[in-house]
Amino acid sequence: MNLEYPEDLKYLDSHEYVRLDGEIATIGISAFALDQLGDIVFVELPDISEALEKGSTFGTIESVKAVEDLYAPISGTIVERNNEVIEAPELIGDDPYGEGWLLKVRVNDPDELEEAMSANEYRAQVEGE
Repeated sequence: MNLEYPEDLKYLDSHEYVRLDGEIATIGISAFALDQLGDIVFVELPDISEALEKGSTFGTIESVKAVEDLYAPISGTIVERNNEVIEAPELIGDDPYGEGWLLKVRVNDPDELEEAMSANEYRAQVEGE
């Protein structure tokens, strides 16, 4: 399978990604993680206006193989939640970097992303290069 890692994203060891647009961060899960998990059957996400702390869990994603915690890649306040993926979790697998995003967060400190990996660093880690 040819996995994509868009260059405009930052990635975490726990396989979440962040797309920072001004002070809003879109958070989702990488194609690599989805490849490992298989078909997504359920996702649990927090409510709008809840605060996220970098490194803390913010929900779960369940596949036919496993249930995995989701970890916040950055601290901030949830401004939008993708209710479509709650209703139709397969959207995450179909388009993880587009329609399959999970949360949008108003970021407290964008410098928190300095520890996150670039697309090339993440690819090298997950593909064992």
